[in-house]
Amino acid sequence: MKSEILFELPESLKIFSEFFDPQAAPWEWVRNIKAALSSVDFSKYETKRDIPRHVTVDGDVFIHPSVKLPAFAHISGKAWIGANTEIRPGAFIRGSVIIGENCVVGNSCEYKNSILMDYVQTPHYNYVGDSVLGNHSHLGAGVICANLRLDHENVMVTTPEGRKNSGLRKLGAILGDYAEAGCNAVLQPGAILMKKACVLSCVPFAGLLEESTVASTKQVIRRFPRRGF
Repeated sequence: MKSEILFELPESLKIFSEFFDPQAAPWEWVRNIKAALSSVDFSKYETKRDIPRHVTVDGDVFIHPSVKLPAFAHISGKAWIGANTEIRPGAFIRGSVIIGENCVVGNSCEYKNSILMDYVQTPHYNYVGDSVLGNHSHLGAGVICANLRLDHENVMVTTPEGRKNSGLRKLGAILGDYAEAGCNAVLQPGAILMKKACVLSCVPFAGLLEESTVASTKQVIRRFPRRGF
């Protein structure tokens, strides 16, 4: 499975292009995030200076001057945050995070070892760990990108060519361009959503979701009299 069938690294992140080969498997991009950030001489870039008092920034972090910062958040390096991105209150960026332009880094959301390309929307209560979110992808409120198996073995991935061992003990979700997950969905370790795929709300999704396909579950709602009132 090649990354080019899921997404294209945007122009805003071309500084990292040598580490994110479109011919490589998409989970290899996750493996290369730390090396990509380590290649950057952060001193050469004009980062944002007007940091609100309760936004803490530790380590090597580039924040484009146009980024909108909240009253409080925590950002640990190494990290790269592109132009016109909005960071909302309580965001926690734990390190090894690359964020493109015009993204929403949501309130009370946590990010580590992940790539968010341009126009990614993660507005409310999301966990994004060891994941790649393609251009214009979107996570509804409460979506979790689970990244660790309960048995702590390597994460398996399902591809059009069959099941493969990613070689990674931690691997979250991989979303193609314009892919989405609805509120409170759980994307299981190694889940892959191809371009324009959509997981509906509250679905625990594992495996591969084909391009322009919707994943849902059928739920039975029971109704009965409420007693004691």
